[in-house]
Amino acid sequence: MSHCRRALILAAGRGSRMNNLTDDKPKCFNQVGGRSLLEWQVDAIKGGGIKDIYVVTGYKAGMFNSIGLECIHNPDWETTNMVSSFLCARSLFSEPLLVSYSDILYNYEIVQALRESSHGAVISYDTAWRELWERRFDNPLEDAESFRVQKDGRITEIGRRVNDIETINGQYMGLMKFDEIALSKITLWAVSQGEAVAKTDMTMMLQGLITEGYSVYGQEVNGNWCEVDSAKDLLLAEELLSTNKLRLTSK
Repeated sequence: MSHCRRALILAAGRGSRMNNLTDDKPKCFNQVGGRSLLEWQVDAIKGGGIKDIYVVTGYKAGMFNSIGLECIHNPDWETTNMVSSFLCARSLFSEPLLVSYSDILYNYEIVQALRESSHGAVISYDTAWRELWERRFDNPLEDAESFRVQKDGRITEIGRRVNDIETINGQYMGLMKFDEIALSKITLWAVSQGEAVAKTDMTMMLQGLITEGYSVYGQEVNGNWCEVDSAKDLLLAEELLSTNKLRLTSK
């Protein structure tokens, strides 16, 4: 088992779907239950056994200076996607790394499961996603993406548009762990993409690895997380937390 001691939070983007809620601050500084998304994430990551936490900054990077985390800046955050932000942290690729989006809320137990997984590339996915998506969107298929996983846990497809909700085995959450071998594969894959990597998102990268024959595994989660990508999501997260449907307990 690879011992994962480091975590990376990808927080470079503005979060334009939040509208005026990100006029004066990055998305992860918005609060749910009296704490910022970022504070909840740090709590979950530390509770899951990881002490060294880094954050990739971009929009309003100066606001991260006071949070006590090691910051890595993506100077091209306005013109690049998540994979470019991830690659800004290549100096961390020499040992296993937990990677988290900055707009998701999750429990420390999910971190612990990823950290303890023996797989080189493993991503958490929610099998109970449909209930959450039906509350977030008028039509869940608007935002849902393909996710197919085999009985042995290997993912065969991720991130494509879908027409049939029944074909989706779960939904990618934006939380994953890579060991150093997987991270070197990602680096080589990114180089092979050339300039196109600037417009590449994480699911495209993961699908690229899968297409090239590299095994990416899924870690099943049954609810108890949420994504905060809009003002509506923020209200929903508040409601889920206050009604105990989202349990973000510390260890």
